[in-house]
Amino acid sequence: MSNTSIQFPLTLYYDASCRFCNAEMTNLMLRNTQNRLRFINCADPGFSGGPAPREDLMRAIHGVDARGQVFIGVDCLTRAYEGIGWAWVHQLFSLPVVQPLAQRLYPVIARNRYRMPQWPVAWFFESAARRAAERAARRSERCAEGQCGIDGNRNGH
Repeated sequence: MSNTSIQFPLTLYYDASCRFCNAEMTNLMLRNTQNRLRFINCADPGFSGGPAPREDLMRAIHGVDARGQVFIGVDCLTRAYEGIGWAWVHQLFSLPVVQPLAQRLYPVIARNRYRMPQWPVAWFFESAARRAAERAARRSERCAEGQCGIDGNRNGH
């Protein structure tokens, strides 16, 4: 995993035809309250562009930051979570015990993502996305009541 600092926004190239990938991106989209992430579906067979050929983009998630640095696989995903304010994910996956395991598991999971049982996807990512949507709705209600909390402003002033 790269220790290189990232410059947001991070543009993510992902496979929206994969329920697993789509659920994780939806989860990130719902938490992308500061617009530090951009999402590009590269599943369309006619897709061209991006930091690598379409076949590579479909094999592993890719991200490109504002400086043009390319992040792939686990490194890309942990940077995406950093973009939503979950820097602990990147720190966790950088640990000497976790990093090599994650680097070995990611290609296996990515290669077999269409064959994986769908219930873990539904349970983990879709329930997480539902919780994020509920939190967003509560934030929106608070904003309507003049208590946004945006930029630390809890009083609406």
